Amino acid sequence: MATTATILHADLDAFYASVEQMLDASLRGKPIAVGGGVVLAASYEAKAFGVRSGMPGRQARELCPQLTFVTGHFKDYQRLGDAAIKVIGDFTPLVERISIDEAFADVAGCTHLFGTPAEIAMAIRQRVRTELGLPISVGVARTKHLAKIASQVAKPDGLVVVDPDTELEFLHPLTVELMWGVGPVTKARLAEIGVLTIGQLAKTPGWSLERLLGPAAGEKLAALAWNRDPREIRSHRRARSAGAQSAIGRKPAEERVFRPTLVHLADRVATRLRAKSRPGRTVTVRVRFADLSSVTRSITLDAPIFATMILAELAEDLVRAILADHPDEKIISLLAISVSHIEEHWDPELELPFGLEEEGRRPGSRLGMARWAADCAVDKIRDRFGWDAIGYGSAALGISRFVPDEFRKLAEKDL
Repeated sequence: MATTATILHADLDAFYASVEQMLDASLRGKPIAVGGGVVLAASYEAKAFGVRSGMPGRQARELCPQLTFVTGHFKDYQRLGDAAIKVIGDFTPLVERISIDEAFADVAGCTHLFGTPAEIAMAIRQRVRTELGLPISVGVARTKHLAKIASQVAKPDGLVVVDPDTELEFLHPLTVELMWGVGPVTKARLAEIGVLTIGQLAKTPGWSLERLLGPAAGEKLAALAWNRDPREIRSHRRARSAGAQSAIGRKPAEERVFRPTLVHLADRVATRLRAKSRPGRTVTVRVRFADLSSVTRSITLDAPIFATMILAELAEDLVRAILADHPDEKIISLLAISVSHIEEHWDPELELPFGLEEEGRRPGSRLGMARWAADCAVDKIRDRFGWDAIGYGSAALGISRFVPDEFRKLAEKDL
């Protein structure tokens, strides 16, 4: 593990909203939100009123009556996100991009060229501001986890460098929600046992955390609370999963709502898997309820899949199981699908037609192969005439497009 603070985490501030304010001077200094039915992103001026991503548009307007909604310039988001990452790459080849608007970098090998890590961070911030007109916050620390926390503390538009000699003094007073992996549900569980800060988490017995959060999550958070994070920058990594999500506002937890959305998400994910000829074995769904708490459920298959309707049907089963286990939850606000345990290639194993139950979900069965062939035909039509030229049943006809597909594509993980 590094002994000096050479890891940078750079994060463009309120990225989508900042781009809109940069493109349109009349929006600068005003509370704005990208979206409409659902807030996709909010400016800092809007966040001051409590507006946040994923919030229904009606609720956002109630909190901030002067809020201005903009539809979004998605090609500019991609262009400017790429340009910001390129600026970081001008200083070091060790860049690990983790989303459209943030990346890690290790500058240990280039300080003789560009100065100290803090000076490199300042130069990156200055160039992004001058060349792109966008604010970017940077955290500098000895580990990835601490660098990411430092960049959050630096927001908006700031720089925080954590000295290796004072890491725990910096880390322990901070709230647990700043930690990687602590969402609203985990935060609430920790609060139940009086753990509000990272320091309190660090002093909590391991057995107590494991009982509360499970062995894996408990052990991971305990290590991060003491800044034990051995992960290195991985500049050329192949994604281990593909996923997509859709914020749908506040909708009834009913099949007529979730089925078209799941088919649409499955279509997005499966299309990308097929494009790389890389099916996956584990299907995971996430359901977010009205109070923003989330539940996930997954299944691991004997054979990898990348057929759209097989993925959609498996996802529907998982969502129904979640709703059955949470009968008091009547409203859903977000649905997500991901496929993991990705195979490097696909060699279909044909199965004899034994008339087994759910044969259509077995990729090597006659019906499974027919579904794959239909998907391939759809892919070819879309390659030639565009995505909207053809679709799958209820997803094509009935899905309410609260979130533009251009935004979904930016947010989805790429293989």
